[in-house]
Amino acid sequence: MRPKLTAFHSKFQKNCCSLCYTAKNVGDSRAVRFVIAIIAGMLVPFLGVSAPAQAMLAPPPMQSLRAALHKMVVRFPASTAVEVMDLGTGYHIGYNAGAVMPAASTIKVPVMVEVFAQLEAGRFQLDHRVTLLAGDKDYGSGELCDAAVGSSYTVDELLDKMIDISDNTATNMLIRLVGLSSINQMMYHLGLDQTHLRGYVRTDSWAVRQALQSSPADMVRLLAMMAKRELVDGWSSNEMISILEGDTINTLLPQPLPQGIAIAHKTGSFFDTLNDVGIVYGDDPYVIAVMTTHLPSLDMGRAFIRSLSLLAFQHEARMAAWRNLTGISAFSETNGAESPDLGYWGHGTNSSNGPR
Repeated sequence: MRPKLTAFHSKFQKNCCSLCYTAKNVGDSRAVRFVIAIIAGMLVPFLGVSAPAQAMLAPPPMQSLRAALHKMVVRFPASTAVEVMDLGTGYHIGYNAGAVMPAASTIKVPVMVEVFAQLEAGRFQLDHRVTLLAGDKDYGSGELCDAAVGSSYTVDELLDKMIDISDNTATNMLIRLVGLSSINQMMYHLGLDQTHLRGYVRTDSWAVRQALQSSPADMVRLLAMMAKRELVDGWSSNEMISILEGDTINTLLPQPLPQGIAIAHKTGSFFDTLNDVGIVYGDDPYVIAVMTTHLPSLDMGRAFIRSLSLLAFQHEARMAAWRNLTGISAFSETNGAESPDLGYWGHGTNSSNGPR
């Protein structure tokens, strides 16, 4: 059912009249086109238009971001998929956003979601201890690969290490705890059609590319639900954001952002692949997912993701100005950085220089 226009009509009419009056008196055709784009963007959420129509009627900053992003991606000599979603309006733009890509360690976000789902269901508690088995060990990233078989760790310790230092052994221990099939069923239930975990994390095999897969569209959907406190439940969403804000590998999406900008994110890399997905809490919060593979070099991938991150941040800042002009409210959910539990997470250290 489409939302009624009555509650929106008065404010919309006032803004439209003011904008049109200004454009008419200025006599600038560019101003008129800008006003038309604003009015169209204000109407989209209330008209239930299709996705292609919505893309055409996106706010000017999102249209500009789409054009700049496409220009940047088509010139990049690697397989690339991107999506950016403005959390306040739900507008999203991308390039190959639905493409199935090697997920690398970004698959650890879905693993974390299922852990919290089972926590909420009462199957175990955060202080439940999991014993390290020889088959859990993966030497690609982390420190638990060097721990003695038979050592035990609490669920919260494993969550922290899985995200904060991208510990593959901790990840395998959590996968074993909750079950591969449960993780995949949860992703299917959430509408993530391209996200699949077909085995444990084994970075010594090329098959890891097929074993861990997702898409930017899936990751943006998952993180948007988390940002809106709709993933599992409000408490779980808040804790997951806090954990993601503790990620110590900040060389991709966070690197070009101004100091003090909070970002809840997870990186992923191996061989010829670099990914980063996250929620960026700027003046206009947004979700971004960038996945690259078949890279000529990882340094080239890092430079590309950093440039794209800065591009998205700059255009989202313009979205904040567009909101002020149109009177549309900004995304108002609590910033994860304000969580009272933030200090509880993020105490790991990394002893490996391997793929993350």
